[in-house]
Amino acid sequence: MSYSVLVADKVTRSGLYPLTDDPAFEVLSVDDSHSEEFEGVLANAEALIVRSATTVSRELISRAPKLSAVGRAGVGVDNIDIPAATEQGVAVFNAPGGNTIAAAELTMGLILSVARKIAAADASVRAGRWDRAAFKGVELRGKMLGLIGAGRIGGEVARLSRAFGMGVIAYDPYLTEERALDLGVPLVSLDEVLDNGDFISVHVPLTDETRGICGPNELKRVKSTAFVVNASRGGVVDEEALASALHSGDIAGAALDVYENEPLPEDSPLRGAPNLVLTPHLGASTGEAQVSVATEVARKIRDWLLERDHSDALNGAEL
Repeated sequence: MSYSVLVADKVTRSGLYPLTDDPAFEVLSVDDSHSEEFEGVLANAEALIVRSATTVSRELISRAPKLSAVGRAGVGVDNIDIPAATEQGVAVFNAPGGNTIAAAELTMGLILSVARKIAAADASVRAGRWDRAAFKGVELRGKMLGLIGAGRIGGEVARLSRAFGMGVIAYDPYLTEERALDLGVPLVSLDEVLDNGDFISVHVPLTDETRGICGPNELKRVKSTAFVVNASRGGVVDEEALASALHSGDIAGAALDVYENEPLPEDSPLRGAPNLVLTPHLGASTGEAQVSVATEVARKIRDWLLERDHSDALNGAEL
């Protein structure tokens, strides 16, 4: 007996070896989830692995009568209808550990870029100018990093930031005191992070609780010399409020890798905001991370199909 696994969205094939190297699995890759080929394979698929391009909706699940598992080769599962999957007995897995280093390193890159105005300086030189005085920045040493969320990625950002001589505080209602002690990060209130952070870095999933966690009122608390960085999920930082704060000079700068709507709309107020670095959701865009997340989710799919191990399923308690 072999299990049919459909892989979409250009998931890195070399990372799928827990499935491809096992004769118990037939792994078929179809990049275009709107194609007839995808529909044909989906009808007989027992597992589906996606990244962010394919929306695993209730309607898609209904077109896959044999489906028993969906895997997201990444952290966020915004594109998967988990309640619909649970109703059909479909286990949902993700790969929260695979892109930790990539996302944390990008966060530090964004912090450095906005602190030293690297992107704007690059554009200026390419335009034929040599205006050094316009790009005076700030150093990280001695500055306070305020984390909103100190899970895997936030914790790694805390570790990396210390190499630059930064202090770190964090707001995370789900982080245990023991884990905070391991990280060496004092747990404080959200207001304390906003009031004291020279750099505010957000590392939370998008939920009803976190949507707009950095909104107009929160941004008013931030120092006028502070920078806001979001490489977690679009929607946790209010984009209109951020653009307004940048225009008014209420904050010194910001850097975003994620947006409420992606690709970023042409009429987004962010496009015209000053002192803002924008990148196109690059958090997991390293070769190493793509292999790692593919391997992590492939192992979970394998264990589910062969052993019905749902210990890592996001909806495991309800199956």
